[in-house]
Amino acid sequence: MTPSAAPRTTPESAPTGRPGKRAAIDCAARTVFGREGYSRASVDAIAAEAGVSKRTIYNHHQDKEHLFLAVVQQSSQAVAAHQEELIDHHLGSPEADLTAALTTLGRALAVPQTDFESHFSLVRVIFAEAPHLPPHVIESWRGTGPGRVRARLAERLGELAGAGALRGGTTPETLAVHFTQLVTSEVYERSLHGALPLAADETNALVESGVAAFLALHGPAS
Repeated sequence: MTPSAAPRTTPESAPTGRPGKRAAIDCAARTVFGREGYSRASVDAIAAEAGVSKRTIYNHHQDKEHLFLAVVQQSSQAVAAHQEELIDHHLGSPEADLTAALTTLGRALAVPQTDFESHFSLVRVIFAEAPHLPPHVIESWRGTGPGRVRARLAERLGELAGAGALRGGTTPETLAVHFTQLVTSEVYERSLHGALPLAADETNALVESGVAAFLALHGPAS
């Protein structure tokens, strides 16, 4: 699931207008928080990265905590929307080859998308600094990101169970938890939450093994 450093804004290219400044601040915050972590990142560094004054940041965000919460929510929502599309695409048809669909989906969810590198840097910050983060920040991330994706996964797996493609008797929520734990979590953990991506063959082997275990538990009765 490391970001490339965004080019520092120069005075000549400094953002103008309230929407432009807000976008520059949020982009800079993702970069600085992802690079330095929550505790070490300073509003001064974010202001310098964005090419705005520190006062301008406080005009848009109450404090560092609210700024971090805002960028986490924004990036979590974008990634969740993308992953919901993947789930809908791969699990939208009960007639599809279920093993192939689950395997392809597992690979897509287990490997952090390159378009969202800054988001996964923020997620690594959350894991690393969880004891020092306000609890509502972590809960917000879970709700707007992983919780939202798991709910969509539960919905689609429940539909497959209802159509007979998966064995009945298990709640959709449990199906989603088992899929996540068996198919994607090991890849994510071994890659240190996406910081050190695994080789493709290792990723494929873990995903395929996880799908086999998931279907052994929940596949249709032979």
